[in-house]
Amino acid sequence: MKKLIAGNWKMNGSLAANETLIQGLLAGLANSAPSCDIALCVPSVYIAQVQSLLADSNAIAVGSQNVSQHENGAYTGDVSAEMLAEVGVRYSLCGHSERRQYFGETDAIINAKIKKAIAAGITPIFCIGETKDERLGGILEPVLEIQLKGGLKDLTPEEVS
Repeated sequence: MKKLIAGNWKMNGSLAANETLIQGLLAGLANSAPSCDIALCVPSVYIAQVQSLLADSNAIAVGSQNVSQHENGAYTGDVSAEMLAEVGVRYSLCGHSERRQYFGETDAIINAKIKKAIAAGITPIFCIGETKDERLGGILEPVLEIQLKGGLKDLTPEEVS
């Protein structure tokens, strides 16, 4: 399996800055095929623009920064895995530390998101990580183990791979 390098833009970007960045990335990859897979996880509002800028390239895939654990319904602001797949998103971040910290996403919610992504044909990028206090408190490994077990709960080995 190839390694994956994924860039997370967080809540950054603009139409002009995105175009400049994509042009630079494509120019850097023009003379050699990468030995790894590359994805850009961009804010949802820029997915269409970035896909358009990458239309003539197979070197970089587009990912989303989040995916809803819900299939559809009254979840204002959420984007379902099916919606993301329909517009060609290949990867989605699930479990990012900021989503855990600022939005209270639990391991159960992240597990549901991972399952929705897989069911829609999107490869989830499962993020785990400890806080500074947890690391300094010497509980890094137990925290990561809990996140791994919770996030991957009830997934088959094929789904995990």
